[in-house]
Amino acid sequence: MLSESDLRDLLCFVSPEPMLSVYLNTDPVEGVSETYRLHLRNMLKQAHLPQDEEAVEQYFAHQYDWSAKGMAVFSSASQHYFRVFPLAVPVRDWVHVGERPSAKQLVDLFDTYGGYGVVLVDKQSARLFFFHMGELQEQESIDGEEVKHTKRGGASSVHGQRGGVAGQTQREQQIVERNMKQTAEIAARFFEEKHARRILIGGTESNTALFRSLLPKSWQSLVLETFSISMTASQADILARAMQIGREAELHREAHVAENLMAAAAKGSGAVFGLNETINAINEERVRILVLSEELHQPGHYCKVCGLLALAPEALCPRCNNGMERTADIIELCASEVVNKGGEVEVLHASSPMQGVGEIGAMLRY
Repeated sequence: MLSESDLRDLLCFVSPEPMLSVYLNTDPVEGVSETYRLHLRNMLKQAHLPQDEEAVEQYFAHQYDWSAKGMAVFSSASQHYFRVFPLAVPVRDWVHVGERPSAKQLVDLFDTYGGYGVVLVDKQSARLFFFHMGELQEQESIDGEEVKHTKRGGASSVHGQRGGVAGQTQREQQIVERNMKQTAEIAARFFEEKHARRILIGGTESNTALFRSLLPKSWQSLVLETFSISMTASQADILARAMQIGREAELHREAHVAENLMAAAAKGSGAVFGLNETINAINEERVRILVLSEELHQPGHYCKVCGLLALAPEALCPRCNNGMERTADIIELCASEVVNKGGEVEVLHASSPMQGVGEIGAMLRY
């Protein structure tokens, strides 16, 4: 399982010699191992790193069990560094050579599929799930007090009062609210322990509304959506529904982020737009959120000593006067630098408003 710690370690790694990063789709539903291995060999022809290529091929030939939907592999033979991440979510085939791991796609996957807390609720019980990167990590069941429905109608035996239905209905409601309150408390602890990053609530409209209102405010703010689903739904159905809702919500959020960035940059208020301006902001450590299109790649230059980034080739670093090195993709370095300095990276997909009009920008700290 890819953790946030794994991702940060990957982003911090720097090799003094070029290293190899490989993303390979290996979905068993779409193909067989022989086909994927042939495709891998063709992809590796562009790498020109014989030792790393051999290490990757040997892994797929002798160690990989071909059960995951996608693989991310990082190899630096000179540093005896080899990391593999089997993934339960699809990846785009990609080979990258550089001094840092190509982590942009993993950052995107983590942002889209990481840390889903899902709760299914009814009047008496609940089912809690934690999904991460397309896999079930933990689940829990909660059973509250039984809600006994009484027969409606009939006259009261007490003069001057209505039938006992009102009192019985109120008691039923008290039981429901008590169950829901207990469930909300347990769910909040569950989500906190698992470091859930977003919440989905399944059930009837009335049950999900009541449950949501009883969650602590901090967790209410993380609720992506409520949805209708059977309490007896299978894990596979719950996961599929959660991932579908998550993808749709992520695309909507991405569009909102891109629109806000473009509007703020146009006003010159807390944002910049375009590659040159964004690189300058990264060099000045002003970037709070880096926003970039999924398909954006651009060669550039960087200083191995102080980390300064530049598009145009320069013989010496203008900051520390050391030599500058060429990189095949400066966008990868941009993403790594921002995360290492405590910022966030937002990867936008094909439907982004920024597509074709700059494709990169940043929300600034100051």
